[in-house]
Amino acid sequence: DKLKDLLELLPEHDLPEDLKSKHCKRCVVVGSGGILHGSGLGHLLNQFDIVIRLNDAPVQGYTDHVGNKTTIRMTYPEGAPLSEHEYPPASLFVAVLFKRADFNWLQAMVKNETL
Repeated sequence: DKLKDLLELLPEHDLPEDLKSKHCKRCVVVGSGGILHGSGLGHLLNQFDIVIRLNDAPVQGYTDHVGNKTTIRMTYPEGAPLSEHEYPPASLFVAVLFKRADFNWLQAMVKNETL
């Protein structure tokens, strides 16, 4: 019931137009494990149509290895950027919710409450 009530609070949104229009021919998922450090693959990763980044792994300072393009950032609420300036305007943030605390976080965000 709590989830149903929470979902009713959310505004309905579709994907941003620039994402809807892409056919996602070449996508890459970049994790946060550090395996790319020292790889020099940043320029190659930036060439993908869609770059999905997991968690809150840093990009700045590592662009030679991990690229700087982020189309979608997926993370748990505790990994969500704390400042609105950390949300790149051209990317989509996806909160991955699965714990009770995650839904409490979403409710606080939607209702502009503190946790």
